[in-house]
Amino acid sequence: MKAADLRVKTLDELVSLLRDLKKEQFNLRFRQASGQLEDTARIRTVRRDIARIQTILNEKRRAGEKAA
Repeated sequence: MKAADLRVKTLDELVSLLRDLKKEQFNLRFRQASGQLEDTARIRTVRRDIARIQTILNEKRRAGEKAA
């Protein structure tokens, strides 16, 4: 997931995507703990996507504060 693709999305879309990624992260951690996870690299990509979305959300919220 690229940051440029995320910057085009609205706040609601970003929040929804963030919620979905956090659910996926939980499921991946659960599967890893039980030894059923095959694609361990997916944990890293999900974690980075979450951080990327949170960064863009903060940028958009701060831009909204400056405009107001």
